[in-house]
Amino acid sequence: MAKLSRRDLLKLLAWGTVGTALSSCIPKGLRPDVSPTAGEMPMPSTGTTPTAALLRNENRPGFFIRYYKPFPPVAPEQWRLSVEGMVQNATQMRLSEIQALPYVSQASRMKCVEGWSAAAKWGGFRPKSLIDLVTPDPKATWLHFYSADDYYESLSLGDFLKERVLFVYDMNDAPLLPEYGAPLRLIVPDKYGYKGPKAIIRVVFADQELRGYWPSVGPYTKGGEIQPGRDRALDLGVTRNIQEGGEIMYEDGLESEGN
Repeated sequence: MAKLSRRDLLKLLAWGTVGTALSSCIPKGLRPDVSPTAGEMPMPSTGTTPTAALLRNENRPGFFIRYYKPFPPVAPEQWRLSVEGMVQNATQMRLSEIQALPYVSQASRMKCVEGWSAAAKWGGFRPKSLIDLVTPDPKATWLHFYSADDYYESLSLGDFLKERVLFVYDMNDAPLLPEYGAPLRLIVPDKYGYKGPKAIIRVVFADQELRGYWPSVGPYTKGGEIQPGRDRALDLGVTRNIQEGGEIMYEDGLESEGN
């Protein structure tokens, strides 16, 4: 792997996204090819507005903002979600079509590898609704996610269909803000936040894993399972030792009480 140059490291540090030293750049073979080849669907519009202020990392009270690089917010009216790959019914969906799927809400906590967590009430739809819509090939055991900021991650079909995983377009009974992943993000409560991509524009069903961005450039596991350890709950203003891995819940905070 090529070493990270001093210029590249300073650029990443300026973005405020490097919590630990990165040992290497992304190998070319691990970069997602987002250009459509013959027979594939055209790429959806990201709906980004270049003249708008860039979304940047920010330590806001109660819930920090984290993206891997600054990028313009997505315009919901122009945004499309492309669902493709090993499916019978590839599609591109507007936000209004996404919102027509069966609605589910839940309270859950997002845990970051930086050591903090924050809870919110999330609203959206279960992954099963998407499965039913596109009918994946039985050999499609992985899902690849691509975001408007060029971020990418993957989940196994088994992890994707876990009971508490949720596609989200509402947060705390209001439309999801661009800062937190609008128009659409994925919440995976038993994994670190880097496994839940934000500002999603493309979902690809596949028969093999795509190594995600942060596991490719930093010391992060591909699975992203939350481990026991210290947790700083931003919304509660407390720091505690978490004895067990998996989804984090606090009795005196916003708990996992949703459907």
